[in-house]
Amino acid sequence: MSVETIDTLVIGAGQAGLAMSAHLRNAGVPHLVLERSRIAERWRSERWDSLVANGPAWHDRFPDLDFGDVDGSVGPDDFPHKETVADYFVAFAQKIAAPVRCGVEVLKVARLDGRPGFRVETSLGVIEARRVVAATGPFQRPSIPDLVPMQAPVRQMHSTAYRNPGQLPAGAVLVVGAGSSGVQIAEELMRAGRTVYLSVGPHDRPPRSYRGRDFVWWLGVLGKWDAAAQEPGKEHVTIAVSGARGGHTIDFRRLAGEGMVLVGRTDGYDKGVLRFAPDLVDNLDKGDANYRALLDEADAYVARNGLDLPEEPEARARVPDAPCIADPLAVLDLDAAGVGTIIWATGFVSDYGWMEVDAFDANGRPRHQRGVSSEPGIYFLGLPWQSRRGSSFIWGVWHDAKYIADQIVIQRSYMSYHAACAPAAAQGEQRATRSA
Repeated sequence: MSVETIDTLVIGAGQAGLAMSAHLRNAGVPHLVLERSRIAERWRSERWDSLVANGPAWHDRFPDLDFGDVDGSVGPDDFPHKETVADYFVAFAQKIAAPVRCGVEVLKVARLDGRPGFRVETSLGVIEARRVVAATGPFQRPSIPDLVPMQAPVRQMHSTAYRNPGQLPAGAVLVVGAGSSGVQIAEELMRAGRTVYLSVGPHDRPPRSYRGRDFVWWLGVLGKWDAAAQEPGKEHVTIAVSGARGGHTIDFRRLAGEGMVLVGRTDGYDKGVLRFAPDLVDNLDKGDANYRALLDEADAYVARNGLDLPEEPEARARVPDAPCIADPLAVLDLDAAGVGTIIWATGFVSDYGWMEVDAFDANGRPRHQRGVSSEPGIYFLGLPWQSRRGSSFIWGVWHDAKYIADQIVIQRSYMSYHAACAPAAAQGEQRATRSA
C-alpha cells in the first residue's frame, strides 16, 4: 500500500497551526495540517459559555484579517466571544486556503531509519514527512493537583469542564487558582448568587486599562511583550486579567468586599477539611505591587514622551480589606460550609507521549531554541515564552511561526543543493569510467 508523503506536516489547527500554514504557504513549502477535531476546537468545547478573549480585537489577531471582517458587530476595542474567536480561525483558514484535514488524530511520530524524515501514524493511515511541526499549543492536558480524592463527597472538575452556573449542584463553590480563568469563573458564579471561595496564589494583575489605553498597549510600548525570559521566581506566576463585561481590572480586594471569600493557596486535605497556606495577604500585596509598578512605568512613559493622556488618580485607590483578608481562613470544612463543587483552575501540562523523537528533556519538556528542537526536522510552536512573553498569544505565535518557516526554508535550500550535486557527481563518475 502506498504511503502519503509531504515536505512539512503541521499537527494542530489552532492559532499556532494556522499561523504556521500561512507562513509555509507564503514561502512555497508543501505542507499539510492535521487536526483531530475541528479548527480551533478548544475555543468551542473546552471553555465556559460566557468566555470572551482577554485581549481587544484590534490587538489579539493575525495581521491580515480583522475580527470585524468575520463578525461585523465586533469593534476594534471589543473583546470577541469565544465562538467568534473560533469562527475567526475558520475564516482565516479559508482565506489562506490552508490544507487542513480535520478529524485526523496523530498517534505516533518516529524518525525513519536510514533516510531523512519521520513516519507519522494517524487514525487514518501513515504519512511520511521530512519535517514535523508540533503546533498543539500549551493547553494539552488539564492539570489537577493530587489533593482531594475523587471519591470525596464533593463534585470536582477542571475549568475546561465548567460551562455555566446552572450546571453545578446546589451549594457553595470553591475555585482553586486565581489566574484569568479562575477569577473570571469565580466572579461569574458570585454574580449568579453563589457563595464563592477563591483560592489565591501568586499572581500578576495588570490594569485592564489606564489613562485611556488598554494594558496590552502599555505592555507593547513599554517593551514588556518582547521580554525574552521570565524573571527568576516568576515561572509559575499567573496573570489575572479579564475581558468580561466589556473588560475590567481584576481587583481581589474589591471582589472580597462584594462577598467573595478569599483564601490562601490550597495545600492539603483530610477527612472533608481543606487546608490553606498562610500566604493570602502576601499574594495580594505582591499582586498590588505588580499593578502599581505598571502604573508607575506608564506615568513615566507619558511624561517622557509628552503624551496627551488624562491622569487617572482613582486607579491607585485601595479598597478596604474585607474580614476574609483581615483574618484569613486556615481551614475549610466543605460539608459545614455547604461546598458542593470544587473547580480546579490550575492550568495544564504538556503531553508529547506520542512523539518518539529525541527532542525532550528528562521531564518531558521540549528542548528547543525558538521552536527549533534538538531533533533535526522537529519543530515546536505555540509554547509559552517560546521566544518572548507574547509567544502564546494570537499575534505572538504569528511571529514565532515566521521564524520557524524561515528555518525550514534554509534547510530546504541545503537539501536542494545536495540534490543538484548528485547528478553532477554521477556524471563525473561516468566520465571517469569511460576514460579509464
